[in-house]
Amino acid sequence: MEMENKRILVEGAKTFGIHLDEKIFEAFDLYLKELVKWNLKINLTAVRTEKEIVLKHFLDSLSIFPYLSNISTLLDIGSGAGFPGIPLKMVKPFLEMTLIDAVRKKVDFQRHIIRILGLKGIAAIHGRVQDREILQTMGEQFDMVTSRGFSDLRTFLILGFPLLKKGGIVLAMKGEVSGEEIRLLSKIEENRYRLQKIGFFFLPFSSIKRSIFLFEKK
Repeated sequence: MEMENKRILVEGAKTFGIHLDEKIFEAFDLYLKELVKWNLKINLTAVRTEKEIVLKHFLDSLSIFPYLSNISTLLDIGSGAGFPGIPLKMVKPFLEMTLIDAVRKKVDFQRHIIRILGLKGIAAIHGRVQDREILQTMGEQFDMVTSRGFSDLRTFLILGFPLLKKGGIVLAMKGEVSGEEIRLLSKIEENRYRLQKIGFFFLPFSSIKRSIFLFEKK
């Protein structure tokens, strides 16, 4: 990883309360190299350059770290090339992590990264959360369900509800959102969820706008 990109990753992580020691940084460096290499053969992500990967994948994934203090089990829906689940597992190793994606090649890449980084307590599953078998085996298991722009908020809440424990949290990671979408939040699944928090911020060292929405399962 180029020195400037290392600085962006290490200093950017600090803004979220994360200290990346040399061992963890080397793991991120290996993750980045493997992602670039695999991306030449199969289309894992439209983000191609090192700097974009550091900003739009690594730091964006780490941005929800401050919300995980009381979370023991987390499900990442539509995790693609492993985001945000794998970076979060790297900096919070005792977090029990499950990744799920409907695209086999992306799950194959997730499993490859999990293996070469030696991560424990993390599973990558090929499937859809609405599949009956998934619901039967994973229902009401998780403290938190998260995703990066997997779907619209209403669909995400509907899909996440059966997988959460009572009092569990849906955390939706979004880009810039419209005032209309925010206005409609008050009407989303009021009988099932309580809107707990809305957060807006820029990713460190960039002008990339991000939004976070937290809903608590009643």
